[in-house]
Amino acid sequence: MTNEVLENIKSRRSVRAYQDRAIEPEKLDAVLEAGTYAPTGRGAQSPVIVTVTDPETRKQISALNAAVLGADSDPYYGAPAIVLVLADPGRNTFVEDGACVLDTMMLAAHSVGLASCWIHREREIFDSADGKALLKKWGLPETLRGVGSIALGYAAGEYPKAAPRKDGYITKID
Repeated sequence: MTNEVLENIKSRRSVRAYQDRAIEPEKLDAVLEAGTYAPTGRGAQSPVIVTVTDPETRKQISALNAAVLGADSDPYYGAPAIVLVLADPGRNTFVEDGACVLDTMMLAAHSVGLASCWIHREREIFDSADGKALLKKWGLPETLRGVGSIALGYAAGEYPKAAPRKDGYITKID
């Protein structure tokens, strides 16, 4: 069986090089809105989505992420937008909720011609004093925990192909 949604899921790949090209507002808004429709535990909608396109703030987030790695490279691969997902740790499904939001946005991005890559270390960033200061600056509760983020933009170069699926990925118990 094939359909547009299944083909979108099968063809989406993580991209690790981006063009220096701004994302059209309508495409960015469509991706962000899609994230708000991701499933969340008990429908609580605990995640918070923060989009960073301001070059200075983007540079700051990139430096904080790189510091967690002990590196000085850009963990967001030069993407013009970073989409952060944070959530209320008082919800026992906050990690799962945030993960669903991230995945939904990556699929939505692919469907409108944008590339993305899931990036980690947002928990460490927003557990730090610098991260808490950013939350405060943005008017967000300092209790939020980072779940993850996506690098978002237009792929620079050829779009990656899917690797073959591993044997034994699916087990059916009939």
